[in-house]
Amino acid sequence: MDIEVNSLADLPAVAQQLSDFANNQKVFIFEGDMGAGKTTFIKTFCSVLGVKDVVSSPTYSIVNEYDSPKGSVFHFDFYRIKDIREAYDLGYEEYFYGGGICLIEWPERVEELLPESFIKVWINVLDENRRLLRFSKV
Repeated sequence: MDIEVNSLADLPAVAQQLSDFANNQKVFIFEGDMGAGKTTFIKTFCSVLGVKDVVSSPTYSIVNEYDSPKGSVFHFDFYRIKDIREAYDLGYEEYFYGGGICLIEWPERVEELLPESFIKVWINVLDENRRLLRFSKV
């Protein structure tokens, strides 16, 4: 599913489309260049999921946890990990296979640890304000 986003005002509707597309899938990976808008979109997606907390990038903490009516939401940013052992030390299995919703930025850094099935969200920069979002089930 491809969706063109022309402004930040489009994001809530697109986030709802992602929720509908995912059905009951709980693991989402977000791919795109640095600055493509992954964290911005995740913030909006968390709002659609019912998260009331302020959502921020877990760049330094690697994972942030939020509560939602749909259960726990875990937002990962693996950009700064230097070795896959850091994901093991974090206890990734409890997160990825524990039934919570996992939103994963920079998944290529932990590719071999990802579950067999997930929703892939790819964000491509078209210009300063426009993005192409592609949702796929893997």
